[in-house]
Amino acid sequence: MEPLKEMFNKAFAAHLSTQIKSEYRGFDESSFLKAIQQQLEPLELNQRLRLFTREMKAHLPEPFPKALVILRKTAPKTKQGYTSLIYPDFVALYGQDHFDLSLEALKYFTVFGSSEFAIREFLKLDFKKTMKHMEVWAENKNEHVRRLSSEGCRPRLPWSFKLDEVIKNPEYTLPLLSKLKEDESLYVRKSVANHLNDISKDHPEKLVAYLKKWDLSHPHTAWIVKRACRTLIKKGDTESLNLFAFEKKPKLSLQNLKLGAKKIRIGDPLHFSFELRSQKNKPQKLAIDYKVHYRKPSGSLLPKVFKLKEVNLLPNQILSFQKKHPFQHFSTRQQHPGKHVIEIQINGVIFASSEFSLVD
Repeated sequence: MEPLKEMFNKAFAAHLSTQIKSEYRGFDESSFLKAIQQQLEPLELNQRLRLFTREMKAHLPEPFPKALVILRKTAPKTKQGYTSLIYPDFVALYGQDHFDLSLEALKYFTVFGSSEFAIREFLKLDFKKTMKHMEVWAENKNEHVRRLSSEGCRPRLPWSFKLDEVIKNPEYTLPLLSKLKEDESLYVRKSVANHLNDISKDHPEKLVAYLKKWDLSHPHTAWIVKRACRTLIKKGDTESLNLFAFEKKPKLSLQNLKLGAKKIRIGDPLHFSFELRSQKNKPQKLAIDYKVHYRKPSGSLLPKVFKLKEVNLLPNQILSFQKKHPFQHFSTRQQHPGKHVIEIQINGVIFASSEFSLVD
């Protein structure tokens, strides 16, 4: 698979320069392309994005509002997706002295490539003023703008800096999220759920108390709340489990936890299986997860929970489960040889565990 950074390649530079030239005759295409080509090769994904942004600035007219007019006309004609983040990035870097104009530009550019990272520079600059804009965006007809209102102020947005104001006080964003709790767009609902899940990591009790006020009979709201509570449910948080009627004290036996092998080579999957037997005379709603304790370079173990299945276990019912878990190297997780542990967790309670070794 081609690395993501290759989206910002010489072909995209040529495409972009042609589109800018069509809107600004004074654009020096040969100088722009030469500058990109001379610096591009050793750079990673976001370094390449920033290179394009800086070279656009160097080849567009001053002042900022004049350059912005050109880019607003160019954005709809360039390839959309991650490469379109050059436009909000340009605003974040060079538009902070033109606050209202820049906020309107980010709202416009988010339709072509999300402004979720760029808007955080303005939240850092003037949190309350920027939040006023985002609260209005939550009611916009365009799903990309509504999503920006939620995603842009997530307290722990991946690939960006934390928003300490929201981490300390989620009341800043909860009213905004409430406007989106029945949103028809899955794209928006995922963002709202992820934002709420961020909050759950710092304020679990406050979050659950707030979500209890929401009407879970609405399917969109129920979907958001279920996804928002995923971290708490994996931890066995009682109040979160109660929200969705999971059994408080499961009565069951877990039998025959078997591993396909006690030694797994890095790159191969771990196969495992087990059985659940009900020991209760009424149905039990269960969240069945498994926890892998990964070996760190230091030799200590770091647990990570993975979702397996949700079931209603009937009286006297026996259910069998089979699963394989990959152990190849990932960009986000490197595998290290040595002892590992797998545990089966049901409604937050560990019912069985087994050790195995990962070898080169």
